[in-house]
Amino acid sequence: MTFYQELQLSSTGSKQLIKNTADKKEKRRHILIYNFKVYLVMAFCVAVVTLFSKLTGSENSVVGVTVLLAVLVLRQADFGIKTTHGLLSIAGIFGILIVGPRFSNMLSPFLAFLVNVCCIMLLMILGCHNVIMYNHSTFVLGYLLLLGYDVSGHAYLLRVEGLFVGMLLCMAIFYKNQKNRPYRRTFLDLFREFELSSARNRWYVKLTLIVSSAMLLMSVLGLPRAMWAGIACMSVCLPFTGDCNERAEKRGMFNIVGSLLFVVLYLALPESMYPYIGMIGGIGVGYSAGYAWQTAFNTFGALSIAAGLFGMKNAVLLRIGANVFGSIYTIVCSKGLDRLGQVFERRKKITA
Repeated sequence: MTFYQELQLSSTGSKQLIKNTADKKEKRRHILIYNFKVYLVMAFCVAVVTLFSKLTGSENSVVGVTVLLAVLVLRQADFGIKTTHGLLSIAGIFGILIVGPRFSNMLSPFLAFLVNVCCIMLLMILGCHNVIMYNHSTFVLGYLLLLGYDVSGHAYLLRVEGLFVGMLLCMAIFYKNQKNRPYRRTFLDLFREFELSSARNRWYVKLTLIVSSAMLLMSVLGLPRAMWAGIACMSVCLPFTGDCNERAEKRGMFNIVGSLLFVVLYLALPESMYPYIGMIGGIGVGYSAGYAWQTAFNTFGALSIAAGLFGMKNAVLLRIGANVFGSIYTIVCSKGLDRLGQVFERRKKITA
């Protein structure tokens, strides 16, 4: 395996390669490449986010994160339709990211709920026809981040410009990498094929309603960072309900673990090092092969920002509460919606 090929491996793939290599010299080589890859990816991510922050302002660093996540996904994934029509999907996705979060934040919680339902549902239809690709996690996450870190006025205009540039970048990378895909299905087929009898489409509806309603409850209760609950719900609400329980347990438990690790770092490090806690978390994510520890280390970045706004103790309690609530809420709602769907199916068969 070449150096470049090893760089393309996931953390799981790299660790498996190291484990299966008997020759000590080769094992050391694989370990060095793995470490190099982790820090290379981290440096690239920091560079992209920093560049967008410089161009659009520090308030819009989330734009860099959103574009970066989209680029990393679209360099490999597709939408299950003609590549040229996939460009329309990218345009639609970024159009929603530009308009939806800002519009939602201008409204009352219940009207915002309706906007979020429409936007998230469209993101699912446009970006997740091929469920295996798991594209929705990137685009819905981008929407929730932009919703949670909202801006207005001139900062919003800069956000629009940054997202537009990001859209063009994603289009170029997507077309270059996917232009030889032999799909015959078109952009309109994404909508023509939408039927509630489809398990995939029912999952679209389920995720959309659960994520949007969880954020509505947080907003009605007057709690900040409602998008944390939304992100937890999105992460736990998998296409197959049977897989959700294990994911919910890991989401809740390892958010607690991550929060406690953050507290240790926050108390041990000097205040001048606080801005780097998120970077430490990013390195930890790079070394993590499984969802559990990725979840734990992902808490660092979110808490390092929230601690400056709400204080460390309140930020940690809010983070844990939002994620535990989101995990439990998703399981309860998912099972309830499944039963409701079964009732409708039985009635449909009776009346047929």
